[in-house]
This record gives sequence, C-alpha cells and structure tokens, in this order.
Amino acid sequence: MEYERILNTIETEVFNKPYLGKVASYIPELAKIDSKKFGMHLYCSNSGHYSFGDSEERFSIQSISKVFGLTMAMSELGDELFNRVDVEPSGDPFNSLVQLECENGIPRNPFINAGALVICDILISKLKNPKKEFLDFIHQITETNTITINKRVFTSEKTHSHRNAALLNLMKSFGNIKNDIETVLDFYTYQCAIEMSCKELSTAFMIYANSGKQLSNNQQILSSRAVKRINAIMQTCGFYDEAGEFSFRVGLPGKSGVGGGIVAIHPGQYSVSVWSPPLNPKGNSELGMYALERLTTLTGLSIF
Repeated sequence: MEYERILNTIETEVFNKPYLGKVASYIPELAKIDSKKFGMHLYCSNSGHYSFGDSEERFSIQSISKVFGLTMAMSELGDELFNRVDVEPSGDPFNSLVQLECENGIPRNPFINAGALVICDILISKLKNPKKEFLDFIHQITETNTITINKRVFTSEKTHSHRNAALLNLMKSFGNIKNDIETVLDFYTYQCAIEMSCKELSTAFMIYANSGKQLSNNQQILSSRAVKRINAIMQTCGFYDEAGEFSFRVGLPGKSGVGGGIVAIHPGQYSVSVWSPPLNPKGNSELGMYALERLTTLTGLSIF
C-alpha cells in the first residue's frame, strides 16, 4: 500500500479544507491550544512509520486514555469487570447523568465518563500505586519513558470536574464506587492530562492491531481474546453518541478525546493517529474524522 502517497494527498486536502469546529473550552487550559495544529501518523505492521504535520508534538490525550485504563482493568479482572460496567453504545452525551440514573448506577460502557470512572475505581483497588503503574504501562507500550502529564491541564480539569464528581456521587449511592470520591476523581483527571504525540499513540495502539503483541519485540502485552473485546468496544462506543457515524464514515475501531486526538486501528495492518483540536458538536475532532475517512477511502480498505 502506498501510504506515503496517500498521506501526502490527505495533507493537501486537510490544509485546504474549511472547518466549523471549536477547540474545547470547558477545560480552560485546552482552550489555549492553537486551532490550526494538525498531525497524522500511521504505523504499518509491515512497512513502518508514515506521518505529516505536527505528528510528534505532544497534546492532552484526554479520553483516549480510557482505552489504556480498560486494558489494565481487563488484565486484572477479565470478564468479571463487566459486572460493574456494560458494553453497550450510549446514544447519549459522554457525561450524561440521566442515563446513569435510569440504569441504577451501571455505566453503559467503559468509554463514557461514568464507565471510565468505574474503571479508575477498580484500578485504585487493585494497584499499589495507580498513577505510577498507569504511566509505566504507557511507557512500556510506547517504549518511551519521557511521557508524563501536563500539570496545567490537570489542575484546570480538576478545578472544573463538578459533573464528574456528580457522576461519582450518583454511582456511589448505587454501591458501584468503592473508594473515596476525591481519590477516584484525582486519578481519572491524571490519566486524561497525559500528553502524547500522534507517533506515540500509534505506537501504543499497535498492540490492538497486532493481537496484543508489541510489534518491535513480539512481547505479548494482552491476550488476543481481550484485544477482540477492546476492539469491539472501540468500534461501538469509541466516539460517544457519534460511534455510528464514525463506523459509517471510517469503518475502523478507534477512540477520540476532547484534546482533538483520534486513534484508530486496522487489525493486522496498522494503527493511525490524528490530532486537530477543533471539535464538532459531538466532541470529536472535525478534521481528524475527515482525514481518517479519506484514509480508508483512498486505501479502499476498512474492517468491513
């Protein structure tokens, strides 16, 4: 596959395409990001790395971190995990309280905020040092030890986490949060504030494209059975109430974040990351979705 030529085409199209999206402002520190930033990085299992733009500049991964949290929790609990969080698409905004109330404190899936908060609660119960072990896991799958959090984003997000605190309190009233609410909120905000580049995200997500193995050393990080489950949840739930649209337009499992990042994988083929801060009304990167749609159109390949 001529990925270099295809990415060159996407680069030309993206930088000439008008957009209506707005940079996330409910976390004040994110509102300061240059809206014109754009990076794309594709990591092919056969031919290596391809990229353009700001692909090596780190940005706040936000909800993309939920995939890493789910991975660690599944390694600890296996399918027992799904007694506390479901695997169905939400169809509602990612921070909905109404749905959680109707479903007795069991989040619809691990990628809405309520579900990710339950995952954090589980990891706090299971790990001796959750923050360190979470970051160590990312260092392992990226083979990069310099990745860390943006402290300004962490403080800004923590200060404006009232709705997440409400989700935690509601779930605790149903008995689905076991640890101190402030502790869970702190850990959740920490993982969202981690900064990675498109290249680092593509490298990390290669385990989901490569049956749970690191491509560079063939080390088995996760069972193929767990990878199947995580990829399925990414396909149906990775884009909040726009998951169907992403499947329709792009046709790959993936995960977005309000920092403007999107990561997607083609099993056995590649992992690909894009970063463009302006978000559409559903909270997903407007130009990022366009670029990935063009990728699967120009290659003629998706999982369907």
